[in-house]
This record gives sequence, C-alpha cells and structure tokens, in this order.
Amino acid sequence: KDLNQFITDIQTSFQNGFEDVFGKTNEIVIPVKDIMESINKKGAMCYKAVLNNEMIGGAVVVINQETNYNYLDLLYVKDGFQSNGVGILIWNELEKLYPNTTIWETCTPCFDKRNVHFYVNKCGFHIVEFQREINEEGFIGDGGEGMFVFKKWM
Repeated sequence: KDLNQFITDIQTSFQNGFEDVFGKTNEIVIPVKDIMESINKKGAMCYKAVLNNEMIGGAVVVINQETNYNYLDLLYVKDGFQSNGVGILIWNELEKLYPNTTIWETCTPCFDKRNVHFYVNKCGFHIVEFQREINEEGFIGDGGEGMFVFKKWM
C-alpha cells in the first residue's frame, strides 16, 4: 500500500545524491520502470523502514534460496534522515532476515563517495569490479563515472 511513496522516496534520495555532485538535471536518475523492474524480479523482497509511523527508508533484495547468493538491488534512506545510522540499521536487519546468505552483492555509482564509504567501511563489502555501461536511453545515472560492484562474503 505504500508503493507510490516508496518509489517517490527512492527517486528523491537518488536524485538528490546525484545533484549534490553534478548539479541540477532534468533527467530522472532512477526511473520508475527501473525501480519496478527491481521489485518484480524473481525472488525480490521489498522492505520499508518506519520510525514513528513515517517511512524513512527501505530496500529491495533479491533472494536465491537455492544458492544463497543474494543481491541488494536498492537501499535508500529518505532525504532528511541520512547520516543518522538509518542505513546501517536497515542493512543489519536484512542480514538477520537472511542468515543463510553466503554472498551478498550490490553496486553503487563511483561518484557517490558516501555510498562507497557506507558499503565498504560500515557494512563490510569489498569492491570487486568496475562497470561502465550506457543504458538504452543514453543517460548514465552514474554521472558518466561508472559503477562499483561490491560483494560481501558471509
């Protein structure tokens, strides 16, 4: 029932992170279709973080019960709630929900130093790959700098 707010909050969070580095843009950094693609993947689970009846963050994970190789597709903290420990609380709860996970994988744009710091220094991920791809629309939501792929071995 909170899907529209979830999508709006993700978009705002990602948009603001991008614009903090590159300035205002008319492009949408993470389109609704990309969020819905993540939510609709086989094995996807969507979670929201709530404080005092307000959604302050959330995540989409893709769980493979057979291999226990799982993906963190999206994790966001609502604009105005960042840098207060919400992200690590969300991540810690996800790890508790999936104790059989052998490997977690995620990615983030190289330009987003706060995210890189979060995944490496707070969550214990390791950077394992650099990717640079242009999507079919020609807009690069990574600011043209590419993406880091992270893995965490449990």
